[in-house]
Amino acid sequence: MSSFTPPSAPPRPRPEGRAPFAVQMRGFWDRVTEGLELNQLWSQFKSDAKSSYRLYSKDFPSDRKRQDWRHNFFHTLQEFAWAILEKLTPARRILLLLGVVLLIFPGGGFSFHGKNGDVQVVEFDLHFYGGLVLLLLLMLEIADRVVMKRDLQIARDIQGWLLPATPPDVPGGSFAFATRPANTVAGDYYDVFARPGQAPGETQFIIAVADVAGKSIPAALLMATFQASLKTLSATPSSLPELVAGMNRYACSNSQSGLRFTTAVLAEFDPSSRRLTYVNAGHNAPILRRASGAIERLDVGGVPFGIQAEHAYESASVILEPGDWLVIFTDGLVEAVNDGDEEYDEPRLLNVLAASSMVTPDQLLRRVMTDVDAFVGTTPQHDDITCLMMKVG
Repeated sequence: MSSFTPPSAPPRPRPEGRAPFAVQMRGFWDRVTEGLELNQLWSQFKSDAKSSYRLYSKDFPSDRKRQDWRHNFFHTLQEFAWAILEKLTPARRILLLLGVVLLIFPGGGFSFHGKNGDVQVVEFDLHFYGGLVLLLLLMLEIADRVVMKRDLQIARDIQGWLLPATPPDVPGGSFAFATRPANTVAGDYYDVFARPGQAPGETQFIIAVADVAGKSIPAALLMATFQASLKTLSATPSSLPELVAGMNRYACSNSQSGLRFTTAVLAEFDPSSRRLTYVNAGHNAPILRRASGAIERLDVGGVPFGIQAEHAYESASVILEPGDWLVIFTDGLVEAVNDGDEEYDEPRLLNVLAASSMVTPDQLLRRVMTDVDAFVGTTPQHDDITCLMMKVG
């Protein structure tokens, strides 16, 4: 006898355009993670956690010491919880507390007698409703974050228009500059632009680096006013000390009685004589590295802008020679910290400068920023970083 084996059913055709489930899940995961690996996600989580802890912990006192460590622990936990609550509106505080309470209580129920005399039991799980309340709160916070992120992105674009995209052509010198905000927008400012000289037909160049006290939106707004006042005053015939005095008076009118001050280095470069005249208004002293390797600090000036309206600023001049380097930076560069809470500091900057004195300003600037990144690692950036470099040709 011959046996008959029915033919196996043909594979069900996959609808056109449908990818396998594994491929779909992979695409979903890539979209959620933006292609980041697990170690990169973990580093990002640690960075976000540190930033969030700093945000909340700065609002409660950390100097209260207790003999009983358990009392100190619970007191710190209580202060931390209040710091989180105070970041929310009163209505959302109620939602958060309600959601937490519903998650803590396991549930409940009740019984009653039906029409037929039998006992009816009704049970409910409060965890589910607690999760719904917290989900609602999360959606409200995300909506606020999306609106704020959109507004900050617009502010960042506008701020980008205020800063030069590329260095200008300056006879006798080549420039490079870069800025890296700690948040979406920054309070640092830099610029190099031409202005009419004192003599007819003469052209000089203003070199400016400034750091507004604070970060984010308030500092960015004051940075915009600083840029506008500098461009306006620079267009009028005046010496550098007169320009600085005008900048200080304008800053004092917008500094909230000195609370929003601005440190700055303003310099004027004369290409024909290679003379650099400068005023340091409470800023980190720029580094002038001579071609011989000698280091000079440009520290003559006065207090930051916005503190004393009639403060008399001093100016000083240096003659730049071919092969000299001028490095102007904000404190965010040298005060960048790593996981061990160590600062990058100026000696490391000087070491990079000494090892790369024969390269172009663009190359040296990249090396400095790369060295800072390697030093900092995954530690969140806590301040804006700006650096301007000039090599005398």
